[in-house]
Amino acid sequence: MTAVVPGLSGDRLLRLMRRSVTETRLDLTGRVVLTEAATGPYAVTPVLAALAGAEVVALTRGTRYGSVEDVTAQVMALAEAAGVAGRITVTTERRPEDIARADVITNSGHVRPIDEAMVALMKPSAVVPLMFEAWEAEAGRSDLDIPALRKRGIEVAGTNERHPDVDVFSYLGLMAVKLLLDAGVPAYRSRIALLCDNPFSDFVVRGLTGAGALVTAADSLDELLTAEQPEALIVSMRPTGASVLSAAELDALAARWPDTLVAQYWGDLDRDGIAARGLPVWPATAPGAGHMGVLPSAVGPDPIVRLQTGGLKVAEVLLRPAADRTEEDLEFVDELV
Repeated sequence: MTAVVPGLSGDRLLRLMRRSVTETRLDLTGRVVLTEAATGPYAVTPVLAALAGAEVVALTRGTRYGSVEDVTAQVMALAEAAGVAGRITVTTERRPEDIARADVITNSGHVRPIDEAMVALMKPSAVVPLMFEAWEAEAGRSDLDIPALRKRGIEVAGTNERHPDVDVFSYLGLMAVKLLLDAGVPAYRSRIALLCDNPFSDFVVRGLTGAGALVTAADSLDELLTAEQPEALIVSMRPTGASVLSAAELDALAARWPDTLVAQYWGDLDRDGIAARGLPVWPATAPGAGHMGVLPSAVGPDPIVRLQTGGLKVAEVLLRPAADRTEEDLEFVDELV
């Protein structure tokens, strides 16, 4: 029998969820939420919505992380413990009637693609919280048709992950430390270079420095390469649909910093090109295109609980008439440009 990780115990998850619902004052009473059901920390999403008073339809499918039966068992066990099992239906069927009656449709993995066909089934009063900050959608996503949502009059917005009651960005540094540890590089007393062109930078630097690393950060590889060779180069660049390091940059990296670990935090990389130049890279298996090389769940369920609660809070705010949204409410919402 697989041992239960203490940080993922049902009692602890419930404590984290109830605290997060209370802190954000999340209230979805009488609403219908269409979201996903998944394993591990991601089992919390439908239960959070139900704790906030919603009726929940949770879509799932079997993955390498667990079968449909595994997902259903984990979610419903957590829901039973929370006393909300009667409000949650876990299903593999994308039923048109469920889409049509949903007030909230979360931009979650098993729910996507939220494409034109799906949008056509939604009621115009529905809302879609992105469950990440708005700038992260700037590069465009093939599995999320924002123009179609807007054309139908459906409100869509990002989640302010830096809101003090959400505060997911504060885990970014821990995630970088975890990525390095898994590669066999302790942050403590290690020289680390961070290539980052987005708002993650200050938070990653803070976490690495707090763990004892000597950190140099820049949004340009040329600028970084003027410094002393580090133990690792953490790459955290906005995905572009191609490698975020060009062939010329890989040549310069191999020449200036031979044998330096390339730690793929975010942003796609030409792994064949990296290997051909004799540079080590981590994680060993490339993340999916546009995905992070280390997930927030790698450091525990806490950031997942906080992020999912924050995303559901965005939905609650969007469901209110614009005139009734207070300044305090709007602090949770990260508007799309």
